Amino acid sequence: MAEAATKLPIKTEGTTAPAKAADWQPFEALRNQVDRLFHDFQTGFLQAPLFRPLPDIEAFWRRDLGFNVTPAIDIVDKDKAFEVTAELPGLDVKDIDIQLADGVLTIKGEKQEQKEEKTKDRYVSERRYGSFRRSLQVPSSVDAGKIEASYKGGVLTVTMPKSPDAQNNQKKIPVTVK
Repeated sequence: MAEAATKLPIKTEGTTAPAKAADWQPFEALRNQVDRLFHDFQTGFLQAPLFRPLPDIEAFWRRDLGFNVTPAIDIVDKDKAFEVTAELPGLDVKDIDIQLADGVLTIKGEKQEQKEEKTKDRYVSERRYGSFRRSLQVPSSVDAGKIEASYKGGVLTVTMPKSPDAQNNQKKIPVTVK
């Protein structure tokens, strides 16, 4: 039997400023990896990580320790609403925070994973922590008081209904061939 979706509360605040473009640098990690690839090619692939410069060592050790991946988000413009879906596998509802402030919808989440394995001959304990934050500009045609969010099967769905005026204001523009 299908599991019912869980509704999430959305906090609305008027004091939080939108995220600045300078605070978010999605290509910085990619640039560092490409730089490291060229460095390895020039110096040889068998070079041990301990002989790298100090900033490179930090990047090497940090690489697999956290969940610093931004979740995939789809935005669909439907007739009566905008629908945002985000893939958040492995998260619980309590780990997701959604806020609307100054026309910016912010989706935040934090994941904590602990793994412990005990056998007769060994003991293994691993801990991984990480968080993400995605901010989206909400169109002015959205009725902010009616925004709803639900979470089911690792997929967050945020429905942002359009105001009645915005739904009626749509006009089809014909395209002519010249």
